[in-house]
This record gives sequence, C-alpha cells and structure tokens, in this order.
Amino acid sequence: MPPKALDYEQLNENVKKVQYAVRGELYLRASELQKEGKKIIFTNVGNPHALGQKPLTFPRQVVALCQAPFLLDDPNVGLIFPADAIAKAKHYLSLTSGGLGAYSDSRGLPGVRKEVAEFIERRDGYPSDPELIFLTDGASKGVMQILNTIIRGAGDGVLVPVPQYPLYSAAISLFGGSLVPYYLEETANWGLDVNNLRQSVAQARSKGITVRAMVIINPGNPTGQCLSEANLREILSFCFHENLVLLGDEVYQQNIYQDERPFISSRKVLLDMGPPISKEVQLVSFHTVSKGYWGECGQRGGYFEMTNIPPKSVEEIYKVASISLSPNVPAQIFMGLMVNPLKPGDISYEQYVRESKGILESLRRRARLMTDGFNSCRNVVCNFTEGAMYSFPQIRLPPRAIEAAKRAGKVPDVFYCLKLLEATGISTVPGSGFGQKEGLFHLRTTILPAEEDMPEIMASFKKFNDEFMEQYEDHRGYSRM
Repeated sequence: MPPKALDYEQLNENVKKVQYAVRGELYLRASELQKEGKKIIFTNVGNPHALGQKPLTFPRQVVALCQAPFLLDDPNVGLIFPADAIAKAKHYLSLTSGGLGAYSDSRGLPGVRKEVAEFIERRDGYPSDPELIFLTDGASKGVMQILNTIIRGAGDGVLVPVPQYPLYSAAISLFGGSLVPYYLEETANWGLDVNNLRQSVAQARSKGITVRAMVIINPGNPTGQCLSEANLREILSFCFHENLVLLGDEVYQQNIYQDERPFISSRKVLLDMGPPISKEVQLVSFHTVSKGYWGECGQRGGYFEMTNIPPKSVEEIYKVASISLSPNVPAQIFMGLMVNPLKPGDISYEQYVRESKGILESLRRRARLMTDGFNSCRNVVCNFTEGAMYSFPQIRLPPRAIEAAKRAGKVPDVFYCLKLLEATGISTVPGSGFGQKEGLFHLRTTILPAEEDMPEIMASFKKFNDEFMEQYEDHRGYSRM
C-alpha cells in the first residue's frame, strides 16, 4: 500500500515543528496522574475559573438572558434578574441579526465594535475606528491571523521576546516563518534593552532573514513585567527606523499589581509621539475577555485593532476572516460588557465593583505571596510579578541534577518540573518551553490558586525544592548566586 496523506511521515512539516509547552509533556503527565487519583494543582495555564475564581455576576446574567431570550417575556423575570441586566440583554439582542444563534459580520457585531472603539478612545484619549477593529475567538486567533498575513515564507522573521508565550513560536513555525529572539534582562526585572533588539536584527539579516514584525507582551507572559512609557517610546522609534509592524499583546492590561508602572497602551504612546512616527508605524493591538478580573477563558472572546494599516491590506485581512464566517457571538457580548461596563448609579454597579476589586486585590496579594515564597527557597530567585498572572522563578540547578537529567534523557528544567509534579501534584511549565538564556533554568506557574490555598502550596513547593537541592548538591561550595 502506498503512504496515505495523513500518515505521520506525510504530514506538513510545519505542523510537526510546532511545539506548545503549556499543554506539553508536563500537562500530559499531570493529566495521567489525575486519572490515577492524584490531586493535581494545574498552575500550568492562566485559566482563572478552573482554579476557583468565581465569574462576575452581572455579565453572566446578561448573557444568560441573551442565550434564553424567552425569559425576557416571562412576567417574573424581574424577580430573578436585575433591571439593568434585563436592559443590557435587550440592547445586545437588538445588535444581532437573529439572536446568539445567528452569524455576525466576520469582523464581529458592528454595535460591539463601536463599544470597543469607545473604550479605546476613553483609555487612550484618541478616537478609534470600529472598521479597524476585528472581534475574534480569543486574542490567540487574532494573533494567528495577523502572523499568517505577515509571514510569506522562511525568509521572513518576527522579533519575539524571550522568554515568550509559546503561541508565538508555535504560530511562526506553523506558518513557515523564522522566529528572531530578543532576550529580556532578568537582572533588570525582565527589562528590554534596545541594543539587544539591534543585535537580534543584525544577526537575523546576516542569515538572510528579513525581519518584518516585532512582538511585545505587556504586561509580560511569562515574566510579569510592565513596560514603562519610556520603554514603549524606544520600541516604537526602533520599529519606525527598522520599518517593522509592532504586534502589541496587551491581554493582561487589567492585571497590574504595583503602582509605579501603570499600564499604558502602545497605541497611546504611538499617537502621543506625533508625526512622522504616529503616521508611519504599523501597529496591531490585542485584547481579550480571558484575563483581568473577568477570566472568561472558555468563552473565547477577543479583539484586535489596527493602526496605520493600508485599506487594501485591511480588505485582505477581512477576506481571510470571512473564511470562518463569524467569531462566536456569545463571546462578543462578553467583550461588549467588558469594554462598556456598569456605571455609578446602575443597580448592579456596587456588586460589580465589589467583585472585580476583590479579585484584583487578591491577585495582588497572591503575587506577593508567591514571589516571597519562591525567594525563601534554596537556589531559587524570582522577580516580583508586576503584572499578568505568572511567576517565572529561576531555579539554580546543581551540576549533579543537570547530569541526572541528561541520563534520564530530559532537559534539566523538565526533569525538575516532573519531579515537582510527582512529589507535590503541582503542574508547572518548564522555562525551556518559553525560551531562556543558555545554562539558565526556570519554571512558570500562575498566581491563580485560591488565596487561602497559597501558603500550603508554597510550603509544599519549598519542602520539595529544598529536599531536591539537598539530594543533588555536592556541598563543595555550590551557592545560590
């Protein structure tokens, strides 16, 4: 029999090159252990509701009414749902062409895109055009759509921060492009040095790669840093001089745990800079309902907004979006509710503020608990999580542990994380899945476990880690730093 098209050997080579560590070896092993009855704490993915975060009440009430519009005709509906939720449900149903079961425009419902544009204008102080906003099934779909549009072949490179969220390396591999890494500086709280960018571009060009785009993740995933306004200005100037499109992954903009560096959007800084940069630099910005205090990962709602993209290019992007017919409509309602929130005086406002503030304040405390917990451990150093949902501690593995990993056929940080999983049930992601400097080892964990469980989780980690270090250190002067 001749080989068949879906035999492994016959598959698209780009598919085989794709790696996605967040759902990789560690996750698969954790799932096996869970089936065997072991309690697993899945800190490998930023999935707030799976780790006990309660959904906000008001948006769920509105979407419930949109999903079951016959409830709006029930004379007793006002006994169960507040009047503002009923009014909002009627508003969003009026924007659809037949309720939540009908396709929307391939860019998303025009009324919701208008609400997104108004949110962006309030945030940045500059008008936004709804025609340049596309609603997507989570931010990830938008990122993939734009990368697919940019990458023409293996000779096209995309600058990506390392450590990076593996969506970028996976998508660039899938579309046949070349990832061009630029390293964040761990000793400078994962800061970005423009000199590193220049070196990365020069090295790529020496290999015949045309660098066409740059990715920033702000706040950072997995590193948790927040970019300053000065940093963003440097990045935008760099993109202007190197003729790069900037992809601004800003999905964690609600997740800020310090007051020194509030979130500032790339778009605001770009437009503040004025001509010629503000008129020339091409920018695509991404946001989602999956993060922040919403945490609605399973709803798959997101958007991207385009700045300085030529109309003909926008038409091509629209054409490709049309292949999927429509982003999912319930998620578009969640997006509308996120960007057009309740206002003082609304019946449900106080409950909404109480719930959202409670989540963010708890996340801020958990960020500190986790950072302090890691820094209390032997041979572990961790920068404070300024934003996003993750800690990314460096694990100073002793030489004997590295040798043991090699004998086991494992990358050293994978070896460590597997041992951690088997001993404690804590499922993390090894730093090698995000990229890291040669000879350094990390892991990523979310800060999402319930606050009341955090002391026990960190105590369990510390006990494992310190026993691991005791087992593998040779006690001949190997030190923490």
